[in-house]
Amino acid sequence: MASEGGSSMRRGLVKQVLSGDSVVIMGPPRPNGPPEEATVYLANTSAPRIGKRPTETTPGTADEPFAWEAREYLRKKLVGQVVTFIKEFTATSSRDHGKVYLGGTSVDTAENVNESAVAEGWLEVRQGKVADEYVTKLLDLQEKAKAAKIGRWNDNLDGAVRDVKWTFTDPRSLVDFYKQKPVDAVIEQVRDGSTVRAFLLPRFEYITLQLSGVRSPSTRAGSDGAVEPFSNEAKFFAESRILQQDVQIVLESVSNNNFVGSVLHPKGNIAEALLREGFAKCVDWSIGLCTGGAENLRAAETLAKNNRKRIWASYKPSAGALAEKKKFEAKVIEIVLNDSMIIARDNGEESKVYLSSVRLPREQGDRPATSGRQFRPLYDIPYMYECREYLRRKLIGKKVNVTVDYFQPKSDQFPEKTCCTIEANGQNVAIGLLERGLSKVVRHRNDDENRSTHYDALLAAEAKAEKEQKGLFAVPSKEEGNHTQRVQELQGDLARSKQFLPYLQRGARSEGIVEFLTSGSRMRIYVPKETCLLTFLLGGINCPRSGRAAGANGQPATVSEPYADDAFRFTRKLVMHREVELEVEGLDKQGAFIGYLWVKPEDGGRAQNLSELLLEQGLATLHFTAEKSSHYNHMSAAETRAKNAKRNIWSTWTDTDAEAKEEEAANQKSERTVNYKKVAVSDVGKVGQSFRISAQSIEDGPKLEKLMGDLRVGIANSAAPSNVTVKRGEMVAAKFSADKQWYRAKVESVKAGMADVLYVDFGNRETISTSDIASLPGTLSSIAPSAKDYYLALTAVPNDEDYAGFAVDALQKLLGSAGTAEINVEYSLAGAQYAQVMVEINGERIDVGKALIEDGFALAEKRREERLQKMVASYAEAEKLARKQRSNIWEFGDFTGNEI
Repeated sequence: MASEGGSSMRRGLVKQVLSGDSVVIMGPPRPNGPPEEATVYLANTSAPRIGKRPTETTPGTADEPFAWEAREYLRKKLVGQVVTFIKEFTATSSRDHGKVYLGGTSVDTAENVNESAVAEGWLEVRQGKVADEYVTKLLDLQEKAKAAKIGRWNDNLDGAVRDVKWTFTDPRSLVDFYKQKPVDAVIEQVRDGSTVRAFLLPRFEYITLQLSGVRSPSTRAGSDGAVEPFSNEAKFFAESRILQQDVQIVLESVSNNNFVGSVLHPKGNIAEALLREGFAKCVDWSIGLCTGGAENLRAAETLAKNNRKRIWASYKPSAGALAEKKKFEAKVIEIVLNDSMIIARDNGEESKVYLSSVRLPREQGDRPATSGRQFRPLYDIPYMYECREYLRRKLIGKKVNVTVDYFQPKSDQFPEKTCCTIEANGQNVAIGLLERGLSKVVRHRNDDENRSTHYDALLAAEAKAEKEQKGLFAVPSKEEGNHTQRVQELQGDLARSKQFLPYLQRGARSEGIVEFLTSGSRMRIYVPKETCLLTFLLGGINCPRSGRAAGANGQPATVSEPYADDAFRFTRKLVMHREVELEVEGLDKQGAFIGYLWVKPEDGGRAQNLSELLLEQGLATLHFTAEKSSHYNHMSAAETRAKNAKRNIWSTWTDTDAEAKEEEAANQKSERTVNYKKVAVSDVGKVGQSFRISAQSIEDGPKLEKLMGDLRVGIANSAAPSNVTVKRGEMVAAKFSADKQWYRAKVESVKAGMADVLYVDFGNRETISTSDIASLPGTLSSIAPSAKDYYLALTAVPNDEDYAGFAVDALQKLLGSAGTAEINVEYSLAGAQYAQVMVEINGERIDVGKALIEDGFALAEKRREERLQKMVASYAEAEKLARKQRSNIWEFGDFTGNEI
């Protein structure tokens, strides 16, 4: 303690006022420790005694009247001020008694605090055995105060004794009472740099408060008897700034019956000051509660780290931490597993990124029961599916802002991870997840800087979800279930797939979510309405097959076919994790569903057929099964466009240009050309909404008979007629199931020992065993097919399966009765020739298309070509007659919405 004029005089700063007649004076700082302190008492006076806090062994005491006011008088006057203390005597209790002077350059000009306190009525004079001149003066001041009834001499004792609340059975209720609003307070004790005791005013709640978001070194001695480094310095730093200062406190939470909150001083936040000077560290569990947010606290800590202050003297940045955050824009193309996703930058570069500091929902306790089936985390872990769905709906196909926060180093189980903050439309998607209780925040070590840029906001979002009992924090109930998805797995299970087939075929298209891609035309789709996960194959096309690695069961590795990877990427970009519509037509032999898939463009336009899109890009070829589909014409036209543009698969195709130009020129003729050609009809059917007729030219009859004879002789002379490797697209000899005779055929697909073949000289198709296939003898494969497909002009098949079947039967009956027919090609569409077909029955020449329309088996189509208008009008009149007579498809009225 600094002294002047001998040991009886001390000058120093008032650190604390203990009561109305005692203060703690602090000397100047010392090089090797905190300043020397001394407790002194105002001589010849006594103040009302302040009540004491109850302990485990003592009940505590109440204030004497006006004890708090007397102390407050001195606290407001002296704390933080430089005073001069002149000792008068030392009592038997070793306490120094004397006079305290405030201000002035000497005791002659300074204010005598003893006299001022007596004059204000807060102190009572103790005159001792002898009343000297000074005591007489004090007694005179006291008499005046009594006469004025001021201070402790006031007759009105209302409120003179505080009602102190020392303990709380329910601390949370006090937090809720103040609603996180600032409350006036006085700091009574600094236990360590980040823990204080204080009175909340004016209700006198005595609380122990931990500063939210920070922790200073503890002043409690460890097992070795030593305290943590910088603990005493941190305590002194806080004491010198807030002890017995007028502050405001915000109660934010409760921890172990201690309150958590912020201390707001007019000169700033003490927590920030502690961090800035290296006297504290940020703590994650409470930083999200901090009033005013955590950014300032983190910034103050970062400043201390960079300057290597005190507890950060040996600080080194964490491995993977970035000095400068990398930011860029990208599009999300796939959600991998809730906390990770595949993004594509503008240059096409793809990368996998993870959400910083976010932890997925996990299994709790025993693994959920899955009835013996394969465990699928996405569907079987509670809230995992909801988590993925939130990200999928929010991000898939959208442009996002990516900030790379850190790189998580490679470990034995995991590769290096690029951890990022993802923002969509200015919103942090991780915060959205956490606010809904669909994920939790990773609890990093305090010294681990590998964390989200917005880590504190994540903690606050999680705390909000926990408080509102959302998602993972919800109280389980039997009514709500466990938030897993009860998924029916249909992969490789033909019997179960057959059970679901009727439900997926009935009514409108089914809605689904594409979960996984195997190739450009094969994928896994989750159908929420039916709660099933199925394998889906795109119908009507052949898509290049992707290669595969060697299997564990000895399956050999295969190489991808040309353009397989391009088809895969094209399909993935359009449908991966997108909502799609399914049009199921059937099943394959492994239980995979076959049909058409409709995707919605990003611009919100009309849904598009994915098979058609792949065809138009030259990433698939048309399969003969498409002919049975109502989408055939559009798909055929798409393939033709790909051929004309020589896209991908068709890059080396050369015959299309001339055919396309010839077709276009034929369709633009102004005069109808009539040149009937006599044919023998070998097969009929429908392709989409068009009637198909396979026919052979009558002129080619002798050639066809010779061809069949040569084929059968060649097969008969072959030693091993079925010893052939069957490949798609090849010309072969095939044994027709009906008559067991050999015919020329083209292989359209091969799978599991069975082949789909087209009998090229007759136009019909069937599926046969590969054992019924042989190599064509000699040069028979080079002879052009005898059968050619034509389509009925200006005629459409009813868009109803039952009526369509009746229509094909009627066509078969008409052509079968005649035996032969005459055709005249009227126009072409996408390489397909549409013709008028005439037959003669009982001496009457009949237009087949018009007859079908007139009998109510077909619809009349309209064309704009001038040369066709006479036929168009004739067919329209035939349809009008069928409508009026309620013939066949019109039996229950008009189903087209155009009732006459």
